[in-house]
Amino acid sequence: MSQEKVTIFDTTLRDGEQSAGIGLTTKEKLEIAQQLERLGVDVIEAGFAASSPGDLEAVQSIAETVRTPIIASLARCYLPDVDAAWEGVKNAARPRIHVFISSSDNHIMNLLRKNPEEVMDAAVASVERAKSYCEDVEFSPMDATRTDPDYLFKMLEAVIDAGANTVNIADTVGYTIPSEFSERIEDIKKNVPNIDKAVMSV
Repeated sequence: MSQEKVTIFDTTLRDGEQSAGIGLTTKEKLEIAQQLERLGVDVIEAGFAASSPGDLEAVQSIAETVRTPIIASLARCYLPDVDAAWEGVKNAARPRIHVFISSSDNHIMNLLRKNPEEVMDAAVASVERAKSYCEDVEFSPMDATRTDPDYLFKMLEAVIDAGANTVNIADTVGYTIPSEFSERIEDIKKNVPNIDKAVMSV
């Protein structure tokens, strides 16, 4: 009988820092990362390396110091972001690049101002670029719970084929209730033929 493992992904240093009134120094971020390591967290999202020189410095410091967990940097599906993410995590014992792009019609039209084919191409190209740097690549379709299911299934299949080891199903704006979210996960399992090649993150 196979055993399933729950992997703990902590984004305090990236998403958590977006909370109102929160601004952490590199020293403070390193202290938090070291405590997360002591707690046994599996993956630490250390920051968004492309967002500022300060964030890049913090990601690099954590990558060089905290050696047990996977150390990830977030990156938009924009190749210079992916390059910056690698600069941040390349000295980690276990580096990961986490790329994301909006996938719902609302976000594609109003935030990205692109068409779905362009977004799909950017997602695949960014995963491929990340994979050229490191083995561990995560992909997040932002606003996944409001995304057209068929488009989401095709996007997940494409990025897994491109090398994504983890796919994160993001309920970005808190749109779904738990039963709906569970149904979306089950639908992904049934309709993405290569989903068994990736870890699903929720």
